[in-house]
Amino acid sequence: MIPSFNVNPQLIGISKNEIIKIHTKIYPLHPDAEEEQINDYWYAYILKGKKSTFVEIEIEYEIKNTAKDKIKCLWLDIEWGNYGPFGSFKRFDGFVLPNFLDISKENSSNNNLVDPIKTHILGSLDDPIEILKSYMPLDCLPTDILTIGESPLAVIQGRYQDYRNVNANLISRLICKGFHPTSSLATASGMQTLINISGPTRVIISWLIGGIFKFFGVRGMFYRLAGEQARLIDDITGTTPPYDKSIVLGPSDTQAFCIKAAKKLNVNVAVVDVNDLGRVKILSTNNINNAEIIKRSLTSNPAGNANQQTPLVLIRSDELSFKSHES
Repeated sequence: MIPSFNVNPQLIGISKNEIIKIHTKIYPLHPDAEEEQINDYWYAYILKGKKSTFVEIEIEYEIKNTAKDKIKCLWLDIEWGNYGPFGSFKRFDGFVLPNFLDISKENSSNNNLVDPIKTHILGSLDDPIEILKSYMPLDCLPTDILTIGESPLAVIQGRYQDYRNVNANLISRLICKGFHPTSSLATASGMQTLINISGPTRVIISWLIGGIFKFFGVRGMFYRLAGEQARLIDDITGTTPPYDKSIVLGPSDTQAFCIKAAKKLNVNVAVVDVNDLGRVKILSTNNINNAEIIKRSLTSNPAGNANQQTPLVLIRSDELSFKSHES
């Protein structure tokens, strides 16, 4: 049963004193409802097994004129109740309604060999290939490489969850203490997310073997054994707001995405994981021959790991190759 459904809209990019008013209306669109709900009261609803229901959310807001160009997106923080034989508890979801006027999309590149591309704040309502198409420069060549970060792609795929939905158990609380404090697995919720994906047995065995290897000076064994998501999970604060309170998983079907996008856009495509320490991991690419060029180009992390809002990077591979041969 769903006894409650609430939405807290948040305008990202402006302060509260720039908001004159904001009002939310919720319209349940239950397929089997006998009568239409005409007020803002949520009637407790029985959701039958393997069935779905729908909700229409209307947000009306008024802001000061000086704040109009500052809005980055509208974040809908959703809280709904779940009631049944298990008792009752709250569940949380959230998604972005982007502001496409947030940035200027000129679709023209400069002459840089490695060019970060700014976009609107991406969300699950976006299509990843359409995003590449919308923001890639018009003068892109078939030899160019267009990269997208693994976390932005995962967000578009809806592969993120509110940390309040994660119920950490004793195992995750104990194991997480063995990781560096800045690791995404150093919190109970981050570790529990991995356990939910890879299974407790695999994670515990990986942790034990990893500890033994670490004692003998061999690091990173846990990440090799615990599954690909062990390296890709981003805990809260690890992603651009408003996803800074979400646990973001690694993207799915990256190879298929790269091949399909490259074919449709007539440009090389790669999904990458880059950090400020110079580490570049290529999750997938349509052309493996570009691997060295991608790693060399992204070592300085031109897209950044803060709030630059540049999930795409264009690499002029032909010019980079020519420069490399020259030197």
